[in-house]
Amino acid sequence: MLIIPGLFALTALTVLVYGGFRHVGAVGLVLAAAAVLLVIVRAAWTYMDNVQLLASVRRDSVTDALTGLGNRRAMIAALEELLELSSDSDTAVLAMFDLDGFKLYNDTFGHVAGDTLLAHFGRRLQSALPDRLGRVYRLGGDEFCALLRCDSTQADVHVAACSAALTAAGEGFAVGTSCGTVTMPIEAATASEALQLADGRLYGQKRGRRGSAGQQTHNVLMSVLLEREPTLHDHLQHVGVLAALVARQMGIEGEELDELIRAAELHDIGKAAIPDAILDKQGPLNAHEWGFMRRHTIVGERILSAAPALAPVGRIVRSSHERWDGSGYPDGLASEQIPLGSRIVFVCDAFDAITSRRPYAAPRSEEQALAELRAGAGTQFDPAVVDAFVAARAEYRRAPVTPVYTHALPS
Repeated sequence: MLIIPGLFALTALTVLVYGGFRHVGAVGLVLAAAAVLLVIVRAAWTYMDNVQLLASVRRDSVTDALTGLGNRRAMIAALEELLELSSDSDTAVLAMFDLDGFKLYNDTFGHVAGDTLLAHFGRRLQSALPDRLGRVYRLGGDEFCALLRCDSTQADVHVAACSAALTAAGEGFAVGTSCGTVTMPIEAATASEALQLADGRLYGQKRGRRGSAGQQTHNVLMSVLLEREPTLHDHLQHVGVLAALVARQMGIEGEELDELIRAAELHDIGKAAIPDAILDKQGPLNAHEWGFMRRHTIVGERILSAAPALAPVGRIVRSSHERWDGSGYPDGLASEQIPLGSRIVFVCDAFDAITSRRPYAAPRSEEQALAELRAGAGTQFDPAVVDAFVAARAEYRRAPVTPVYTHALPS
């Protein structure tokens, strides 16, 4: 694109300059002039290509490739512009939507089907909100957003239409949506305030909905563990807290976070079927007793899968004792074959076990436990999860916080 036109231009320029001092035939001058003209045309062509490429890059940078809607960057830019131009009498509504049940749909039918459903939702959402009333966006994953140019009383019907557009049901699946809305500038004067408030209200509604069948089943199972084995119940709560800290460190949120913490708190539910003589044995287990122990994750999955809302949790529980090198149980999975949630639960479970009193071992210090996790990274544990766990514990020691969805933090 540059070298060949440059050589032609340099050759033509040499001929023309030479013609100013010495006689050059008409043919030579015509060819030199034609070469310069062609170089100018080629340069103009290249310039137009670059202009079109730049326009395409700019368009792609604010467009979601899957749905064709504006992306998070476009939404934030529009939100900031709206807040800058609006007065106290002008109001707008930001509505954020998060799909309920989409992860289960994706896991059941595959990512291609999941992408197709998201693209379908994008088209339906765009049709549900006329351009004169606002714009719709896909923020990423299963999150969508609508920016409405109207007040809250007028917005209700349009928000309901958008929610309906993000709902689908069929044989073996049901996908709904949770929503959080903010009226601007009454409730939020900046884009960051609006996003934070809408996100908080969205997940407040989502947690409220989860408080039905799934949460009730979870609470029943935790109560069963408390009655049968109080120390095991406490251990599972602590593992849930640790998993929440690691999840936050690794950027896990939404439905995936909820399933992870439920799995962490219920990963040993299958031990309810293990005889007390094995659970409380002071010495090492023999081969027959190990056979019983290795079944507890399968039993746990079977118990949890009896409640459809906890089926994804059951899959995490089944693999919660798989090892990074493939020597774990029950399926001998290795590295990325093991679900991320299971890898996180495994690290958190090991840390709590090392630092707790057990029938066959005295508790060790946190420093010793972290050293053991680092030593097992790459064999027992996922190295990335171990790094995230170490960082999460360091952050917690600097500024203790209570993670979402969890009980009291361990000391």
